[in-house]
Amino acid sequence: MSTHEIESMALQLPASARARLAQHLIASLDGADDTERAWADEAARRSEDLSAGATAPVSAADVFAEARRALS
Repeated sequence: MSTHEIESMALQLPASARARLAQHLIASLDGADDTERAWADEAARRSEDLSAGATAPVSAADVFAEARRALS
C-alpha cells in the first residue's frame, strides 16, 4: 500500500479518529515520552466522546463558577 493510499484512507476517517492518528504519528516523530502520549490519547478519547454524544461539553464559565463555589 502506498503512502498516497494510506493518506486517502485516513482522510475518510471521522475527525476524532484523524486527530488521534495525527497525534500518534507526531508522537512517533518527536519521540514524545509516555506522559505526553497518555495526555494525547486522553485528549483524543475525550474528543471522540464529545463527537459521539457520550459526554456533553461544559463551558469555561461553568467550570470557573464551579471552581469558585468549591473554593469558597
